[in-house]
Amino acid sequence: MGTHEISPPKELKDSSGLIVGGTAGIGLATAVGLAQAGAPRILIVGRGAERGEAAREHISSVNSACDVIFLSADASTVDGAAHIASEAERILDGVDILVSTTAADVRPELFANIPTDDIARTFNQLALPSMYLASEIVPHMTARRGGVIINVASDAGKTATPGESVIGAAKAAIIMFTRTLAIEAKRSGIRANVLTPSLVNGTASTERITSDGFSAKLFAKAAQQAHLGVPESDDIAALAVFLASPAARRLTGQAISVNGGISAA
Repeated sequence: MGTHEISPPKELKDSSGLIVGGTAGIGLATAVGLAQAGAPRILIVGRGAERGEAAREHISSVNSACDVIFLSADASTVDGAAHIASEAERILDGVDILVSTTAADVRPELFANIPTDDIARTFNQLALPSMYLASEIVPHMTARRGGVIINVASDAGKTATPGESVIGAAKAAIIMFTRTLAIEAKRSGIRANVLTPSLVNGTASTERITSDGFSAKLFAKAAQQAHLGVPESDDIAALAVFLASPAARRLTGQAISVNGGISAA
C-alpha cells in the first residue's frame, strides 16, 4: 500500500447511516435510497415523534431487512448534537455515513426588512447544526479510518440571490466548512461533500418559500429557468446515495448543484 493509499471504503451493504433531518424531504428520500441500496442499519433523527415513526415505517417498507430506528432530538444545539452522536455511535455500532439535512423555519426577505435581532438566529439555525454534528462524529470516523459526510446546503451559498443575504451567508458557511473539512480529513479516509439544491418539489421548505409574498415571486421566476424540471427529493437522494457509495471513493470536497438548470452555480 502506497504512502497516500487508504483502506477500501465500505460497501453500502456493510454501512450504517445517520440521517439528521431524516423524517421528511431530502433526508427521508436519502434514507429510503440507502435502505434500497442494502444498508443494514439506519438511524433517522427529527423532532416530531409522530412524523418520525411514520418515516421509520416507510423506510422499513422498502427493505424489511434494514434495521431502522427513529431518534427524537434537536441538532441545533451543542448538547443536542452531542446526544445524537452518542446515541448513533451506540445504536449503530459506529456511524459510517452522516447525512445532515437540517433546516430552519425561515423565508427569504430583503435584508433591509430583516430585524437585526433575527440575523444571528437565522444564521445559527442554518449554519451550525452540520458543524456541531461533524465535530462529534469525525473523531469516531478518524479512529475507524474512514467515513462519509454529506451536508445539504443551497445554491444560495454560491449565487447571490435577492432576499437570501443571511440565508446565503449561512449556506456558504456550510459549503466552505464541508470543503475544508474534506481536505483536513482525507488522510483519515473520510470523504465530505455538500449538495446545493435550489427549489425541490414536495419539500416543506419549498412550499414555505413559494406560498406567498416576496419569495413566491422570486422563486416562480427561478422555476421558469429549470428547463430540465424542478428536482424532486428523490433526485437529490440519488446523488447522496452515490456519494455515500464506493463508486465515489475519490470524490471529496465538492459542492454539487442539482437544480434542473436554474443556474450553473
